[in-house]
Amino acid sequence: MSTPESTTPPTIERLRALPKVSLHDHLDGGLRPATIVEIAAANGHRLPTTDPEELGAWFRDAADSGTLVRYLETFDHTVAVMQDAESLARVATEAVLDLAADGIVYGELRYAPEQHLQGGLSLDEVVVAVEEGMRRGEQLAAEAGTPIRVGTLVTAMRHADRGLEIAELALRHRDAGVVGFDIAGAEIGFPPSNHLAAFDRLHAENFPVTIHAGEAFGLPSIADAVHPCGAERIGHGVRIIEDVELGEGRDRFGLPVAKLGRLATWVRDRGIVLELCPSSNVQTGAATSVADHPVTVLKDLGFSISVNTDNRLMSGTSLSKEFSLLVDEAGWDLADVERATITALSASFLPFPERLAIASDVIRPAYSA
Repeated sequence: MSTPESTTPPTIERLRALPKVSLHDHLDGGLRPATIVEIAAANGHRLPTTDPEELGAWFRDAADSGTLVRYLETFDHTVAVMQDAESLARVATEAVLDLAADGIVYGELRYAPEQHLQGGLSLDEVVVAVEEGMRRGEQLAAEAGTPIRVGTLVTAMRHADRGLEIAELALRHRDAGVVGFDIAGAEIGFPPSNHLAAFDRLHAENFPVTIHAGEAFGLPSIADAVHPCGAERIGHGVRIIEDVELGEGRDRFGLPVAKLGRLATWVRDRGIVLELCPSSNVQTGAATSVADHPVTVLKDLGFSISVNTDNRLMSGTSLSKEFSLLVDEAGWDLADVERATITALSASFLPFPERLAIASDVIRPAYSA
């Protein structure tokens, strides 16, 4: 029997208190504005403003352009303050603490080591610095009573020709906190299969792969990521909706009446998880609003979906806020939030026993309560 509390839409405060799982969060897209100001002052990087509050607003406004290309330009400033070991470790520690404060119990943070070499660090030194920061963040979060587990995804830039080199880097650090591999950056003109040698190497070593696809470019990008490259998850993947023809009403199982194309059927039926990022997708023009974002209809059609932040600084968001927007604007309820959370945990690159422990000991009891 439903109680008034169970049927009342959850507030953002309630959502923040619940355990959550984050799969798609860019390390260089979630810096604290005050940290950017401090490091930029020390290394001489010029910012649009040195007032932290104004800087945070600038990032949000600059990202509200409606194009992925303009959105990506905001990273010139965050990457510029992540060029030495101390700064990388600090940013990583603060990112972990910020996720923990938002109720995230497991998170995967991704970044591209090749973008952090301007200060003279090697690729391996970049990874070591980030991992040291991550472990420090976990320690401090536990001491604060908000325990969190974090894995890192090493990312290759799709427009560069270093995919195999970055894949080897990820493999070298797989026992030190790196749990998966990704490619990111401008989608149009740079298909995932350009890095096929990297994916073949990773598959041969039984190493997990997620691929950015279906955000700025459509179905061919998703198909390329899923088939020749063997992605286990799709970063964004929002444009899979272009292979779905919606009808009227619902069928006898309660699913929306729809005709799925072969790619959409493949993705849904094989449980390939979509790492959907509602606010970010609205900013880059991949969706018109959170209310109309495909995440809701995809959820209702039985796709495996997770909800994510993408870049917390640029979107001025948190995972709790993303869920709150879906509750307020798209009619989600607590059961939807729990389902997306369990889906994200199941699709994470943690070993199964650790996923099971988090689900059984942390997530299920909290939502049942």
